[in-house]
Amino acid sequence: MPIAMARHILVKTEAEADALKKRLAAGEAFDLLAKKCSICPSKKRGGDLGEIKPGQLVRAIDQIVFKKPLKVVHGPVKSSFGWHLVQVFYRD
Repeated sequence: MPIAMARHILVKTEAEADALKKRLAAGEAFDLLAKKCSICPSKKRGGDLGEIKPGQLVRAIDQIVFKKPLKVVHGPVKSSFGWHLVQVFYRD
């Protein structure tokens, strides 16, 4: 079974996610923005979701983690929790 490692930032609105994506593109650190802005408990770890297996996350995020290019900030992506920005480090 494949394993991946990813991090994310979760916010309540698409506008917040768009603004954070611009800040990331301008060079701000993902982990610091996650700690400051994310509403997910993973913010304590800079948004780090650890090792993930398929099916562990909501479908929209699972699709990014296991199918989209690595080391790119994907999103904003909507889930039942809010709006996500997702970055995948590796897949094995």
